[in-house]
Amino acid sequence: MASFLPMRIGEIQRIADTVVTITLEGVQGSPLPSYEPGAHVDIRLPNGLLRSYSLTAPYDRTRPYTIAVHRGRASGGGSSYIHEHLSPGDEVEVSVPRNLFPLLPGMHTSVLIAGGIGVTPLYCMAQHLTAQRRPWRLAYAARSRGAAAFADALQTLASQASAGLTLHFDDEAAGHVLNIENLIKEAPADAHFYCCGPGPMLDGYHAACSALERERVHCERFGGQAIQAASGSFEIELTRSSRTLHVGPDQTILDALLDAGIDVEYSCMQGICGSCVTPVLDGEPDHRDAFLSLDEQAAGDRIMICCSRSRSAKLVLDR
Repeated sequence: MASFLPMRIGEIQRIADTVVTITLEGVQGSPLPSYEPGAHVDIRLPNGLLRSYSLTAPYDRTRPYTIAVHRGRASGGGSSYIHEHLSPGDEVEVSVPRNLFPLLPGMHTSVLIAGGIGVTPLYCMAQHLTAQRRPWRLAYAARSRGAAAFADALQTLASQASAGLTLHFDDEAAGHVLNIENLIKEAPADAHFYCCGPGPMLDGYHAACSALERERVHCERFGGQAIQAASGSFEIELTRSSRTLHVGPDQTILDALLDAGIDVEYSCMQGICGSCVTPVLDGEPDHRDAFLSLDEQAAGDRIMICCSRSRSAKLVLDR
């Protein structure tokens, strides 16, 4: 589990219709832990929820962390609580930064593709690339200009860096979506691609990148993948509890455990916070989270029980 630090809410500033930036200041007097572009922190809110947010600016030991929080219409309570209840001076617990979306070194062109609040880690990357005088391009899709966080700052940054910037606003595009396929085709042959946005954008992104080498294609999801009924039922064997439970096609493992009266630590229920990570002793997990790295998922020895399922008929869990 991640280590948490006590931190204080600093400045809160609205930068788009439904987005605020928040600075997080240390309270222990020492510099905050360092991180690389693409990193995120988990924030334990006073209402008990745990939520993950990307850091929006490159690390500077003299400055606080900064995150951007979009208040979604389908908020599960995290962004709503932040927008309605947090104030400067409030204290929260913040994890040491974790990076599942790293920016690779090298002088190749980095093509950054963002959808909605997914711009936050890519904005951090663009600032870092500019400081290092490395080439980059960014395409940013949002519902409208008013909904686009950091749009003005990105225009200024792109001008300073002589970088390509495409802003796509749904309400000005006559129903057309951002053409990701063209962005891929028009990129330099050595380019690396980074995408963060909602599920449909990432599906289109992966389809457009299907012919590229895997090591050049990078992405980060807002949350885990939705459960699909076609994935079928399976059993979980709990070694410490000496119990075997059935998990139906419309259930999560977490649902089955809670229904059986088994106490489980959990928070986000979207596969992004890590609270419910559970060791796997046997069986093949069907990973649908956005917390474990690709290498950690491939190892198959841990599973996020709030969203992931099983490819085998049974999973044996150390629980």
